[in-house]
Amino acid sequence: MTNRIPPFALRLTAACMPLLLAACGSVTPKAFSTDEIRDRAAQDLVSMYKDQEPISAPIDFHEAAARALKYNLDYKLKLMETALSQSLLDVSTYEMLPKLVAGAGYVSRNNDSGGVSVLIDPPRTVSLNPSTSQERDRSLANLSFSWNALDFGVSYYRAQQKADQVLMAEERRRKVIQNVLQDVRNSYWRAVGAQQLLGRVDALLERVEKAMLRAKEVEKQGLMPQAQVLGYQRALLDAVNTLTLRRQDLELAMAELRALMSVAPGEKITLVEQGEQALPAVPVNVEALERLALERRPEIMEEWYRKRVTENDIKAAKVLLWPNISLDAGWQYDSNKYAYNSNWIDTGVRVSWNLLKLTQYPSLQRAHEAQNTTDDMRRMALSMAVLTQVRVGIQRYGLSLSELRFAEESAQVDKRLLNYAKAAAKSQFDSELEVIRTEARALLGEYQRFAAYSNAQAAWGRLYNSVGLDILPETVESHDVKTLARSMQDTMAQWQQAVFQVVAK
Repeated sequence: MTNRIPPFALRLTAACMPLLLAACGSVTPKAFSTDEIRDRAAQDLVSMYKDQEPISAPIDFHEAAARALKYNLDYKLKLMETALSQSLLDVSTYEMLPKLVAGAGYVSRNNDSGGVSVLIDPPRTVSLNPSTSQERDRSLANLSFSWNALDFGVSYYRAQQKADQVLMAEERRRKVIQNVLQDVRNSYWRAVGAQQLLGRVDALLERVEKAMLRAKEVEKQGLMPQAQVLGYQRALLDAVNTLTLRRQDLELAMAELRALMSVAPGEKITLVEQGEQALPAVPVNVEALERLALERRPEIMEEWYRKRVTENDIKAAKVLLWPNISLDAGWQYDSNKYAYNSNWIDTGVRVSWNLLKLTQYPSLQRAHEAQNTTDDMRRMALSMAVLTQVRVGIQRYGLSLSELRFAEESAQVDKRLLNYAKAAAKSQFDSELEVIRTEARALLGEYQRFAAYSNAQAAWGRLYNSVGLDILPETVESHDVKTLARSMQDTMAQWQQAVFQVVAK
């Protein structure tokens, strides 16, 4: 008798056909539309500058640093990476748990399951008529518990790796904080100089342009020797060129500071034009600073945690060499009415050992030793670079202080020359040109003095950064800008007093 395909099987096949056809279809690239790109750009602009405290007063250095660290997008990215690492650690911790699986289902067939039994003696003699002990339609349920020793061991070392990766992400966050503070220190003092000098540079450039027009008129009328008037024009053009270049530097300094603080385009900011911060003397406790740098630099700590991550890789591989023990227990249910017991509990213990894997042990041991040696050498090379940064940072800071003193003396001389030129100026054209040229030179000297001071601040920031000192509380997001600025100011003052030793004068 030919079996007839039941109607439910035909309906199931018809329902699955669209899914099969969709899976076999081709997928074509679909680019974002112009409207979607425009909407995404608008949303990004809003997201980049949202939830920021408004700027209602002139900004000092510590507030600029606080705003940069609170709203800087690179710092926010590192915070997200740290949170992601913590989430992955939480996930890996749950992987160490045993498996507890609940299941339920329904099975059906279009005919009866059954069979016959044959005798051994006499051979191949049917002893029973065909019979069945299973219904066509049954409901099933189970709850299974299983624990695998090798899975637990590998999951344990993987969780240890995730924990170390959380610490590595924290060290990268520390490094971003230190770099942002260094960038702010460099840009802020240059921007303060820009705020003070830009207006004066523009006014002087306007006077130079008028003087150029007068010089050309004097040359045209032949009122002065041509060589002399051309010499004045050359001097004026040199002044224009130098002032224009310096003006660009000043504008870029303000733009860099705005970018570090994540200030929205078009928002006006004003910097506090207070007295410049006194620069510390050159530290003399070089060896103490070097030891502190080896203890606190984020790069060295991250490399040290990375060694533990690679060690756990080898340990996880070694776990797989040992015997595997599996424990299983489960509750089972079957609605089959022919079964004597419709529910039962089964348990089992299994031990297995892939003996051939033991041949990997010598190779794994050599790889472990080689990996440790490589990690230690990488950390040593990084430590040597850190020690060099500390020593070079101290030397550069000392040189920058010398440069600042020279720039201050040069600016004072230029100012005295300008006062003398103004006092000696008469109505003659050459006297006026001399005053303009001297004023330009004095303004350039003042710019160089501001540049030297900002370079000294940057050198101090690099030295501070080379030691790896932290300046932030544990949670930045819970502090407003003013509170965060005060905390940073107090922390930096404490570090400066406790860590950096100078020669008593």
